[in-house]
Amino acid sequence: MDSSAYLPVVLQSLVAIGFVVFVLVVTHILGPNRKSKIKNENFECGIESQGNARIPVSIKYFMTAILFVLFDVEVIFFYPYAENFRALGWNGYMAVLMFVGVFLLGFVYVWKKGALEWDR
Repeated sequence: MDSSAYLPVVLQSLVAIGFVVFVLVVTHILGPNRKSKIKNENFECGIESQGNARIPVSIKYFMTAILFVLFDVEVIFFYPYAENFRALGWNGYMAVLMFVGVFLLGFVYVWKKGALEWDR
């Protein structure tokens, strides 16, 4: 395949990255810089904050969220296969089986490590 076919993707990526960098720099330079105790306070929905937000939270909640994202994102990769499963043939089927196998191995690993047990 000719490498010039990738030129539009590379240009679009460079423009997008350049735009993000430009906006971040310009807003930092042109934005207001007034700092005060009242402006630096946390404020949510018109309710003044109470207490410290840095309370310890059980790691179980974070592990559940991370594992959900990990195993939920894998479903996204099934869509292209579902759209093209006839065109991909047996090679595509074997690739999907390997993909699912890797995630099943990860799931078994997480299960054996006890990350799914909430009683601990």
